[in-house]
Amino acid sequence: MKKTLTTACAAAVAVAPLMAFAPAAAAGGMPTPDHHRALTLHAKLDPFKVNKVRGHGFAKVHLKGRHVTVKMKVKGLLAKAPHAQHIHIAAKGVCPPDSAATKHNGKLSLSTPDGAPFYGRIGASLTTKGDTSPNSALAVDRFPTGPMYHYKRSFTVSAETAKSLRAGTAVVVVHGIDYNGNGKYDFNLGKSLLDPKLPAEATFPALCGALKKSPHGGISGGQGGTQDSDAGLTTAAGAGLLAAAGGAFYLRRRTSRSN
Repeated sequence: MKKTLTTACAAAVAVAPLMAFAPAAAAGGMPTPDHHRALTLHAKLDPFKVNKVRGHGFAKVHLKGRHVTVKMKVKGLLAKAPHAQHIHIAAKGVCPPDSAATKHNGKLSLSTPDGAPFYGRIGASLTTKGDTSPNSALAVDRFPTGPMYHYKRSFTVSAETAKSLRAGTAVVVVHGIDYNGNGKYDFNLGKSLLDPKLPAEATFPALCGALKKSPHGGISGGQGGTQDSDAGLTTAAGAGLLAAAGGAFYLRRRTSRSN
């Protein structure tokens, strides 16, 4: 009988870890794949001081599948000027330090290519209307105008952009600086490296912020989902261990009575 009890307890303990990975099954549903779960990310948009920028802002991205809703608040940029803004992806997922700046037209400043090794290429263009793909990266007539603005738009991103958002390697970059402080974009830094028809000031980055999961309930909802995936996993693990312990207690009592 003691051998039977030992075997039963071992089996119960072995089942417990498996139960920990099935919170959805206990709730009567199938688990939601990670790439379908809703996710909210935030970014604090800080200025590139090397580019003589004093503005700042915030960005929030809600992602579900490949659908995003982007909200932004920006202030302190060049007035009466369009500010290109994008979600950059697939690199280090960080904003470049001022030390990444190089000389442009003899002046130390940070260009978009200077920052590319850090924040990556364009995954989505945050335009006010029309296309939102990288093809609209320089659609200056479809971007918000400074010095301050609120932005909100919902659209569908590419699979690669959605993947980068979920991986924590997506970065919001707002462009357009007034390096020499004369109140307009001009060619004091030379021509844009992205389009020689544009002044460099129009395309150099002004603000930047890495998009990170919300600290509270970063992954939400969905069938079988929980507000906090780690908390859900811990709760399920606890339930599994309690079930195993209960089974072992029942067997002890039954064995004791048989003896």
